[in-house]
Amino acid sequence: MSDLKPPSEAEAALRSVERDWNAAAKDWNTVGLAALYTEDAVFYGGRPGHSVGRTQVRAYFESYTGMFSTVRLALVDQELRVLADGVCLAQGYAAFDFVLAAGGATRAVLRSTLVLVRRPEGWRIAQHHFSATPAEPPIPPPEAAGN
Repeated sequence: MSDLKPPSEAEAALRSVERDWNAAAKDWNTVGLAALYTEDAVFYGGRPGHSVGRTQVRAYFESYTGMFSTVRLALVDQELRVLADGVCLAQGYAAFDFVLAAGGATRAVLRSTLVLVRRPEGWRIAQHHFSATPAEPPIPPPEAAGN
């Protein structure tokens, strides 16, 4: 994070979501994972396309069933902003530690953007975007642009 201290509401929201996500991912509980998203959530994850709404988010998580024994998420180097009362933006990196059902472990660090909203049941994810960091800027060579 930068030298500026993030707003305490945004930090609390981020850590609440991170804690709840890890509790559900400990045993790859797809119902529990999906419950962390709003009914109309927009979700871009590690598979092609996107998922809109909690039902599609759950189906996304279910597509990984049998692949993981457990998953741990650390939201790191996050820049936090309070966008409105009860709405926070977190952008940084998501570090995943995967224990695979077939044995072994792996790690992935992805760029992350989350929009978090306060609901009566707690903080929920309204927008989720994880993506790989490009090895170089995605600028096509001049010949590809027709020059």
